[in-house]
Amino acid sequence: MSDVVERTLTALPSLLSLDSQPGAARLSSTSKLGNLIRRITELTSKHEEEKLIQTELASIKEQVSSPYTSMMKELMVRAIYCEMLGYDASFSYINAIKLAQQGSALEKRVGYLAVSLFLNESHELLLLLVNTVLKDLQSTNLIEVCMALTVVSQIFPKDMIPAILPLVEEKLNHPKEIIRRKAVLALYKFYLIAPNQVQHIHNKFRKALCDKDPGVMTASLHIYLQMIQENPEGYKDLTASFVTILKQVVGGKLPMDFNYHSVPAPWLQIQLLRILSLLGKNDQSTSEIMYEVLDESLRRAEMNHNITYAILYECVKCIYTVHPKLDLLEKAAKCIGSFVLSPKINLKYLGKI
Repeated sequence: MSDVVERTLTALPSLLSLDSQPGAARLSSTSKLGNLIRRITELTSKHEEEKLIQTELASIKEQVSSPYTSMMKELMVRAIYCEMLGYDASFSYINAIKLAQQGSALEKRVGYLAVSLFLNESHELLLLLVNTVLKDLQSTNLIEVCMALTVVSQIFPKDMIPAILPLVEEKLNHPKEIIRRKAVLALYKFYLIAPNQVQHIHNKFRKALCDKDPGVMTASLHIYLQMIQENPEGYKDLTASFVTILKQVVGGKLPMDFNYHSVPAPWLQIQLLRILSLLGKNDQSTSEIMYEVLDESLRRAEMNHNITYAILYECVKCIYTVHPKLDLLEKAAKCIGSFVLSPKINLKYLGKI
């Protein structure tokens, strides 16, 4: 058996044992899932897998139909695994919703997870979850609020957005940064599927951009990138703010948690460079604001790791998109030359794009 499967099986007990059951009972509750995974990895044909999964699904269906089932959480995880392999476990969808509605904190967590994996935004059963989401958004339990915001940012009926929008807006002022961050991501989802319904809270997006927590600020960039792609002229006044944020990131002012292979917040850098490209295109005065930080980004992103190659690519692309500056163009050209002359095929291709 592969190391990946072994590590997965080792992690399962801790993943599913956060309730108050005794240790022995906890481990036994995951043994059926562990045995299922082991048996599948040992099979030699698709036909054998189909036979095994159909038997497993029949067992799950019989148990979830029983009014005395005490292992609904574990049954849902097994049903999720079967669906992940491409088999139909639709009989368990309603049970996933019930688990999210009535279960303990851990059962609710598994129920929400199952719902987000099983259903899509147009599924009729999703309407049954609306009242549960409303209740959890108003809960004083931070975990329940987080779970509700997470499922809202993944799947939620478009027609029901007005019912929960005020509650999500309210969470932008929550004292806990994780709640504010998840609220921003939920609003980003609303903007993607129903932009007209969040037009009135653009000022709150600006507040999120200036949030003291870097995670909340980072989440707000998803919304701004989308809005600036649609209307760059409407956000030119924020250019200085984006430049300031990028300077702080490049200068290593963010917490170490945002670093990747010692590179300061690389995905945040990439997103900011894309935003600056849109704002500076065909606009000399706006471009002049960002020349210094583009030069700094290009200088600090050394060619020593795949993620720095990505930053350099976005930086070069930005330099060639905004109003031109001769010395920056020369440095960008040298960077392209380094790509083209690299012995690595991927970098050669990157230099020729």
